[in-house]
Amino acid sequence: MYVFDTNSFSRLFSCYPNDRFPSLWSRFEGMFSSGKIVSTREVMIELQAGKRRTEKAYNWAKGHRQLFTPLIGEEAAAVADIFQIEHFQQIVRRKQGVVSTSADPFVIARANILGRTVVTEESKPPHGARIPNICEHFGIPCIKLDDLMQLENWIF
Repeated sequence: MYVFDTNSFSRLFSCYPNDRFPSLWSRFEGMFSSGKIVSTREVMIELQAGKRRTEKAYNWAKGHRQLFTPLIGEEAAAVADIFQIEHFQQIVRRKQGVVSTSADPFVIARANILGRTVVTEESKPPHGARIPNICEHFGIPCIKLDDLMQLENWIF
């Protein structure tokens, strides 16, 4: 049902520590275990690279590697579709002469191919090239972590 972006994992761990919100974590663990929540290998890479900002999330993710799988062929084609649109090529990062992509196009592609909803904390600036903008263009549902909790009818 949901494909998680890196920043939603980060927010989950920074705002809802499992020692203070055990019932929330029980529900999330149930969703992870049942396959209702997945992510991509690129999100795991971002969590690892995030150092202190995502350390708790990365440590948790290491024990849940089955959620962070590599792309399949159809998803690679969906990533290519994103980059066919010149405006969306802005999600490629250029630092010190090195070109790298974020996990964003991979998260979007997975949601597109699997018919799932993207969960991200990104905002949707007018005429932007952020996850919500790209999802809107391709007709992919996109929500925030709090929206997921509301859609799932979670009350704590």
